[in-house]
Amino acid sequence: MPTKLTIVVCDHIHHTGLDILANDPQINLINAADEPKKRLITEIIPQADIAITRSSTDVDQFFLDNCHDLKAIVRAGVGVDNVDIEGSSKKGIVVMNVPTANTIAAVELTMTHMLSCVRQFPYAHNNLKVDRVWRRQDWYGTELKDKKLGIIGFGNIGSRVGKRAKAFEMNVLAYDPYISPCKATDLDIGYTNNFDDILDCDIITIHTPKNGETIGIIGDNEIAKMRDGVVLINCARGGLYDEDALLKGLTSGKIHMAGIDVFNKEPAIDHPLLDLNNVTVTPHLGANTKESQKNIAIQAAENAIEAAKGISFPNALNLPIKESELPNFLRPYLELIQKMGHMSAQATKSPVRSIKIITEGNVSEHINSLTTFATVGILSESLEDSVNYVNAEFVAKERDIKIVKEKQINNSGLENKITVKLTTLDGTFTVSGTVLGETSARIIEIDGHMLDLIPKGTMILFRNTDIPGVIGDVGHIIASNNLNIADFRLGRDKHAQALAVVKVDGVVSKKLIEELSSLESCLSVSFVTI
Repeated sequence: MPTKLTIVVCDHIHHTGLDILANDPQINLINAADEPKKRLITEIIPQADIAITRSSTDVDQFFLDNCHDLKAIVRAGVGVDNVDIEGSSKKGIVVMNVPTANTIAAVELTMTHMLSCVRQFPYAHNNLKVDRVWRRQDWYGTELKDKKLGIIGFGNIGSRVGKRAKAFEMNVLAYDPYISPCKATDLDIGYTNNFDDILDCDIITIHTPKNGETIGIIGDNEIAKMRDGVVLINCARGGLYDEDALLKGLTSGKIHMAGIDVFNKEPAIDHPLLDLNNVTVTPHLGANTKESQKNIAIQAAENAIEAAKGISFPNALNLPIKESELPNFLRPYLELIQKMGHMSAQATKSPVRSIKIITEGNVSEHINSLTTFATVGILSESLEDSVNYVNAEFVAKERDIKIVKEKQINNSGLENKITVKLTTLDGTFTVSGTVLGETSARIIEIDGHMLDLIPKGTMILFRNTDIPGVIGDVGHIIASNNLNIADFRLGRDKHAQALAVVKVDGVVSKKLIEELSSLESCLSVSFVTI
């Protein structure tokens, strides 16, 4: 009789998921949710083929050091903040999550906060039930009908919020630079690529990943542009709204109400927002419905079984093969091309139409893997955890993104050369790179401009007409914005144009980009962080 595969459940999940695991004749289930963590990690995890975790178990170095036969970790939920993905990858352990099981729960909580804000429901409820006061005249709300709703991020959750808002007869406007406008307009929902249009809405809700571009996307400047009496909703990630700016706006009355489910630091039991009487708050309940918990448990159990049996690794967030199985020379190229893809997506910030990967040299034998890594780098800028090495090309196809692979004769004079050509609604962006020696990755060309650039850090890409004085102007503006220049690389082309890549220490502000854009010599300016 074949040996059973052991799946350890580290944290509590819905009993339906436990039943699925217990009823599979090939699976040995160990439900260790109530075990002390030290015993779990030192005595039980060493037996595991697969581990199912939630937020109560940290997959850190101590955990990984005790993984002897572990093939995969299934994080029963969306977030993987408590999982050392890089450390897992080095041990050949696949990390998977369950990114869509709580979609409807998050959508409906967003609508709950929206309705609670416009009708001040929690306060009217407390006034009657707690204070025992019957004063209908104190609780005049407003209706959602005919109000203008701005949705920042129109993915899996944002689009469903939009559909429900349409049912309330709201005027809905979507902002998401990474989707095709037809994704919104096909739903009879407006689309804009001008963020200020969103700021002019009656109600604003945000549904984006949390990354360098979206942290603090709503701050003092944005709130100042909003309508007086605006309502803000955040059931996505803490920190997307600048909490100090939010507090000031609510205190001054500029913001009429805010519905907040997530905070920058949790648990937020002493947060100053809790002292205000124009905020509805919940303790990060986005996934807290019986249905979503059941769905999460079912998907986690089914994914764990498939991984244990080697059938597939659904929603894998890292490469589902051991690092030792990769050719030594290839590993830095995979890392480089993913960075090049991520750089391309940040530099363009426009819906992607096609991804072309061009290889020269021995790396051409691995063009499929290189294409996967590049695609993950490109799509992760807008999709974050929902794109991975397993589903990247499928997700691209689903978004009508064409993927082209081209092997060329090596005429570069380099041992190997890799190129990403990204075509978007607004044009193309081409970046090439190589690896010097065994591990020294370099970007060597951007849109026909020859450079020698280490792909790391925050970089401003400044295209300009090739005239005297530009370097001085750029340096002066960066210095006046209190940023230190760590490196400055310049490439020129045959058309009297130049590209400056300026690496800076610190955060690039909108003000800095606007000042650089105002220079007469400027053709375009963007910034990337890799």
